[in-house]
Amino acid sequence: MASDLRIKEAFYTLQGEGARSGRASVFIRFSKCNLWNGRESGRAAALCQFCDTDITGIDGENGGVYSPSALLELALKLWPAGSDGMPYVVFTGGEPALQLTDSLVAAFKEAGFETAVESNGTLPLPKNLDWVCISPKGKSDVIIKQCDELKLVFPQDDLQPEQVNHISASHYFISPMAYYGENESSGMIVRENMQAATQYCLKHPKWRMSLQTHKLLGID
Repeated sequence: MASDLRIKEAFYTLQGEGARSGRASVFIRFSKCNLWNGRESGRAAALCQFCDTDITGIDGENGGVYSPSALLELALKLWPAGSDGMPYVVFTGGEPALQLTDSLVAAFKEAGFETAVESNGTLPLPKNLDWVCISPKGKSDVIIKQCDELKLVFPQDDLQPEQVNHISASHYFISPMAYYGENESSGMIVRENMQAATQYCLKHPKWRMSLQTHKLLGID
């Protein structure tokens, strides 16, 4: 199994976006990404320039350096004991493909978890995942050509929905881009993006709107 894993944070919450929105989930956020170094000083040179997630270090909730077995033990503790429903884990980041392995996924599945990943699609993913969500970013080279869910942050100046038509998915989602900075006009920017996303979905019904309902609900 893999060596020690750098985890930014891990927590139990409701999935806030996409096809499985509203589902109780253990989120495991891996530290680091291959499209941005996580520092504002590096944002201009990043292939993904709009990330609003803290992806550096191991200082988040339940963050740390874990062995695979210790990470599984943490996930089992986070899932409510004696509850009904199949345990569900979402591996996210950062970019989870930098650390996620077939053996780690297999260990979670053997413990009863249904396994999902949220990835930018630029790196190979374990073949034994139950659910794959791909979110392409900017001019990055997406190598994953088939997934369960394709989620496109919109609008992106250098990536239009038409440019990902070659990716086969069971579900296609447009997610209005949130403004990542501190600015008095940030609310207006978000509203404009929501309006643009709405109009795109109306004109192209293959795509469905995905809002960050976890932020609307005030949860992680």
